Amino acid sequence: MNRRDLRRVAMIRLKEARVLLKAGCYDGAYYLCGYALECGLKACIAKETRRSEFPDLEKVRNSYTHKLADLVKVAALNNSLAARIAASPAFEVNWTTAKDWSEKDRYARHGEQKARDMYRAVADKNDGVMRWIRSHW
Repeated sequence: MNRRDLRRVAMIRLKEARVLLKAGCYDGAYYLCGYALECGLKACIAKETRRSEFPDLEKVRNSYTHKLADLVKVAALNNSLAARIAASPAFEVNWTTAKDWSEKDRYARHGEQKARDMYRAVADKNDGVMRWIRSHW
């Protein structure tokens, strides 16, 4: 997968999450919101990968994770994240809501409110986590 593919998949998963949320399928909606963020952050990492450059093994290993906070570090977005949190209390709430998502959530049950909160945290037009990620990919 390349950066363009990851960006496309991130947006598709977010759209699918919206459809599932509207259909009352809260478990899937919650999971796909986090998966969309994961793909978006991996697109940011791909942006930093230079063509014909031999990749740093540690960075490659660290990229193969589902932990959103770890992917922020690998993408070298820590400073940007801190600045965005400092600038917007609403974004801080959204990041706090989204950051603990796990790939293991695909096996968990998530109620309507939790799924709606997650979708809002990810997709909010002004302070959503995906908007911030998109500004870096």
